[in-house]
Amino acid sequence: MLRASWKSLLGRKLRLFMSAFAIILGVSFVSGSFIFTDTLSRAFDGIVNTVGEVVVRPDTASSDFDSGPTSKTVPGSLVQTLSGLPDVARADGNVTDATTFVVSKKGKLIGGGGPPGLGLSWNDAPTTGGEPPATIAEGHWPNTSGEVVLDTGTARRADYVVGDTVTLVTSGAKPKVTATLVGLAEFKGGTVGATLAFFDTKTAQDLYYGGKDEFSDVWVTAKDGTSPEDLAASIQSALPKGFEAVTGASVAKEQATGINQALSFINIFLLVFAGIALFVGSFLIINTFSILVAQRSRELAMLRALGAGRRQVTRSVLFEAFVVGLVGSTVGLGAGFLLALGIQALFARFGLDLSGSPLVFQPSTALIAYAVGMVVTMLAAYLPARRAGKMPPVAAMRDDIALPEATLHRRIWIGSVLFVIGLWNTFLGAFTPIDHSSYWVGSGVFALVMAAILTSPVVGRPVIHLLGLAYRRLFGAVGLMAEQNATRNPRRTAATASALMIGLTLVAMMSVFGASAKASVDKSINENFAADYVVSNAIGQPFSTTVTRDVAAVPGVAVVSPMRYLGVSVNDDRGFAAAVDPVALGKAVPIDFTSGSLAALKPGTLLLSDDRATTLGVSVGSKVDTDISGTKGTATVVGVFKSTAALPNSIIVTLTDADAAGVPQQDSAAFVVRSPGADPKAVEAGIEKVIADLPSVTLKNQDEFAAEQRAPIDQLLYIIYALLGLAVVIAVLGIINTLALSVIERTREIGLLRAVGLSRRQLRTMLRLESVAIALLGAVLGVALGLAAGWALQRSLADDGIDVLSIPGGQLAIFVVLAGIVGVLAALWPGRRAARLDVLKAITTE
Repeated sequence: MLRASWKSLLGRKLRLFMSAFAIILGVSFVSGSFIFTDTLSRAFDGIVNTVGEVVVRPDTASSDFDSGPTSKTVPGSLVQTLSGLPDVARADGNVTDATTFVVSKKGKLIGGGGPPGLGLSWNDAPTTGGEPPATIAEGHWPNTSGEVVLDTGTARRADYVVGDTVTLVTSGAKPKVTATLVGLAEFKGGTVGATLAFFDTKTAQDLYYGGKDEFSDVWVTAKDGTSPEDLAASIQSALPKGFEAVTGASVAKEQATGINQALSFINIFLLVFAGIALFVGSFLIINTFSILVAQRSRELAMLRALGAGRRQVTRSVLFEAFVVGLVGSTVGLGAGFLLALGIQALFARFGLDLSGSPLVFQPSTALIAYAVGMVVTMLAAYLPARRAGKMPPVAAMRDDIALPEATLHRRIWIGSVLFVIGLWNTFLGAFTPIDHSSYWVGSGVFALVMAAILTSPVVGRPVIHLLGLAYRRLFGAVGLMAEQNATRNPRRTAATASALMIGLTLVAMMSVFGASAKASVDKSINENFAADYVVSNAIGQPFSTTVTRDVAAVPGVAVVSPMRYLGVSVNDDRGFAAAVDPVALGKAVPIDFTSGSLAALKPGTLLLSDDRATTLGVSVGSKVDTDISGTKGTATVVGVFKSTAALPNSIIVTLTDADAAGVPQQDSAAFVVRSPGADPKAVEAGIEKVIADLPSVTLKNQDEFAAEQRAPIDQLLYIIYALLGLAVVIAVLGIINTLALSVIERTREIGLLRAVGLSRRQLRTMLRLESVAIALLGAVLGVALGLAAGWALQRSLADDGIDVLSIPGGQLAIFVVLAGIVGVLAALWPGRRAARLDVLKAITTE
């Protein structure tokens, strides 16, 4: 039996490779995801471990990702005090700013949109490894004002060389800074896309702290024989209130925890699409082995007649599946490296540059890749293998093996039950005020998709029949034969179409949801935006308050409402907050309150969105615990409002409270209202003059602001379309494979048709029409399900601001047309092979 299985494998290499290709694609996505995230993790490990032995900082500061930046500092006098402690070898103050970006010679901003732009004071304080965090590669370190050192990567991207005048933009009091490039540095841990600009300590303090002798933190180095833990404990006892001493290892752990949380999200995001691809690929495997078992019926019957038992036949088919899974997993694991490089290049476009980091391959990646590939293959091949073992020798001698009707009846019954469950869950999520409504919609959509897969042999018949009417009218007998071939084996046709249906369901759902989200943004801005302009940062970073003040001084500007975005915890529930001037905000952005008012917003109070208030179980007058940038306190809820695209924040506090908590005085956006009668062009020109030298700051009118809010939705959709494209590719391979195997299965029939006058061109047309029927069946079912799913998802999120249903009819129609084109292309190779068959040999084929 083993020899027979090997012979079968070697005799059907191409057909089985098509199945293996689905595993290759799916496994490559799994392994590539893990390789990329492991590489990213290793790169960040090098950065987070670049820290002093002991770090002294304000006790509200933290290095984890959930904590926002703080303006609280360490006074220079404390650095002197620390230097004199018994166990201290040296103490070095550091100035750090994460909003300093380099402008290239061409006036383009370098970095942003992800990794920070770091402005740093330079000193040679050792890290936990005993070496400075950076080394000079060319030139020298900055010694006085007007000098700057850049990391080599940033200098290369900005086209600067030593001796050039470098332009930088900051969110400090000086929005624009120029300095002479005196050196190029290599950062010990790598930059992962961040840009580094080193200044001397005095210059850094002038830029970021108004010339005050203050530092962001202090690195303290222990004398020989003193451990970092002991040093941190002794320093803590000597520190005044408001400061803390933590070991460098603790700081690295804080940073690593936040990084790992972010990486886990990326990994899960990628693995979801890998799972979709493997699920779609399982249809290709099932179809391939089902057809091969049917084609080998006579061979399997002979094996049974020669004494092979049912289990032996089943095991022989599973052995072939094992080899296919093993080969597919191995090649997929290797292809994962290429995919990881592709993902790396994709993320580099968003600023996350890992070009200097070698790919990291962990043994666990190989184990996961093989486990996933083998399990999916074996499970997909189990039913065909089981069917092969159940065929009695005499029954298997027949040319055609008919599927027992009971099996199809059972599929329809199970599919009907899933359809009812799916409808019920989707209804609950979309039209009732149930908690976690989107989860209910998701489970309902999944049940509906599974129901469609199971019932598609029956549900798809009307679609094929309608296509058949057109086929018969346009192509006559050839069209009739194409229709009959598509319906000859409804399970096979349905399984092949289902693979494409799954991909198009998700694509159509996201298209409907994306269009609805963008339409909701436009509606919200049109109805809830009184400002004429928005000043904001082009890369999502804060900008200098000096810009806001200068804009307010432009003739014709009546009101400027600054906003500072920050994270605030209310009753230990962290949310996206905005610090505002209540009076100015009321003139720029009308707010719809369900209770309370904007006028009641004072220091010590806050506003909550209606969904946040519901989640917290609070209302106007409630006392809540707050945490603003590490500063804990209590506040009174004085208003509950409805979130809009112009004001998406779920928590609103005053600028006074933000300043008191140490939130940096840096504006995230500023809404500008013209004076009545002011010349729009003159006002716009005046504001443009203020920001002319700042490529990081942009001015937008209402239409441009709406377009800016829509842009992230489009970017997300493009990423999802690209990732779902993998599943669509596998579905197309499934159509090709099914047709190719069908041609082999129908070799005698094709020979007879050719003998009675069917031309090669007509044969190719027949297969092409059959392929188009399969593709359009998947497209029609997928678009219909996706339309319903997108509508349900929009309804479930209506209270979260997605309150407009928009159906991109043209886009959905394009998907169906593209599916038809895919069907035509998928039939090219099988059609060519069929047309080349020798007629006499085909007729005598058994």
